[in-house]
Amino acid sequence: MRLHRTSILLGALLLLTTASMMARSQGIFERLVMPGPLIEGHAKLEQDCNSCHEPFVRQSQTRLCLACHKTVATDRQSGRGFHGRDPEASKAECKVCHTDHKGRPFDIVQLNRETFNHGFTNFALKGAHKRAGCEGCHVKDVGKNVKYREAAGRCFDCHKTNDPHKGRLGEKCDACHSEEAWRQVKPFDHSKTRFSLVGAHAEVACAICHVGERYKDLPRTCISCHRLQDKHAGRYGANCETCHAPKKWATISFNHDRATKFPLRGGHARIACERCHPGDLYRDKLSMACVSCHRKDDPHNGQLGSNCQRCHNETGWRQKVAFDHDLTRFPLLALHAVVPCEECHRTQSFKDAPRECVSCHSDTHHVGRLGPNCATCHNPNGWTRWRFDHDKQTRYPLTGAHHALECHACHRQTNVAKVTAPTNCYGCHKQDDAHQGAFGRACEKCHDTNTFKQGLGRQ
Repeated sequence: MRLHRTSILLGALLLLTTASMMARSQGIFERLVMPGPLIEGHAKLEQDCNSCHEPFVRQSQTRLCLACHKTVATDRQSGRGFHGRDPEASKAECKVCHTDHKGRPFDIVQLNRETFNHGFTNFALKGAHKRAGCEGCHVKDVGKNVKYREAAGRCFDCHKTNDPHKGRLGEKCDACHSEEAWRQVKPFDHSKTRFSLVGAHAEVACAICHVGERYKDLPRTCISCHRLQDKHAGRYGANCETCHAPKKWATISFNHDRATKFPLRGGHARIACERCHPGDLYRDKLSMACVSCHRKDDPHNGQLGSNCQRCHNETGWRQKVAFDHDLTRFPLLALHAVVPCEECHRTQSFKDAPRECVSCHSDTHHVGRLGPNCATCHNPNGWTRWRFDHDKQTRYPLTGAHHALECHACHRQTNVAKVTAPTNCYGCHKQDDAHQGAFGRACEKCHDTNTFKQGLGRQ
């Protein structure tokens, strides 16, 4: 039994030794028939030919290549990259283009830059890229073996150092720029941002608002850009859009009639905002009384109160004065109604205008003989149309020749405060007394008023 086991072990050892010798012999043979050293990238495979070759089966060589170069195999299967898009490279054997065993420094790629069709790659050359050198994108780093397919495919990867925005606008350069020329900016759709460009804003250069290439977290209020142009100096707050529109800054769209309790009518609609709002719009609350703005313009100096609208309107301060004089203690009747205000109101106080006739109508005819109360005889319908009835309004009826006399014949004293005249004959006819007082002063005993000479001999 022990002898049998020993025989088995010796047989196994003999087989292993024989296999090792055969493998060593095969390795020596392969090295002897190897056409030349491998390239630098395949140097580690030089000790094992089976990595790239299958004995006596040439057709398997491409399969073994793709087993190692998995990215190329993926491109050929997906139709991407040069090996997937080029009709020849996608089907040809690898060794047709890439021949090895040429020594360590040999370039197995054998790229012909003059005839290479870059359109078969994942990055077709367009615009300015057609004029760029290969080294601009396919940079060879010292100590690194960077493959052509590993070149950056995004704008930002190559132009990061030239980015004037310093990455503030992200890495999608092609959203604004084209390959024709870097400075030719595509029309950017600003409406997709939180600040649509409307009116005059659409014509403003980007750098005017985006100072220093700042594009994020910019303020969106009008005052943030137009503070220096604010003619109100901040008095009207920061909500410029309340009055102004982006189409034209000078056009004011604020509807004072709807937005406030003070509609602008007449002359108020034509004046500038600063005339009424000289201070802070929100801090200084304005009174709606006329006198609050027109106190300095008040010719009456406040003597007629603060209700200016009783006489004036917004159309014109001096036009269409609507004061109802009949509501005062001096109604305007007849000819008084057409007399200009200034004829009676000699000062702007208006309240100091007298109501007596003689204050406006100088008594040049009676010279005060009939007192200051002209209304006793005259009325506003006409100065000459007097209406005094001496028979009814006095204790001395006018009879006979007295009826034809002028007032001044009896009322001779001027500038009297109360009308007085003698009521006996002698008081007026003393100078006409032919009797020189011999018959007393009771003239009516002999005479009557029809005529002085009639009635002689009366008892």
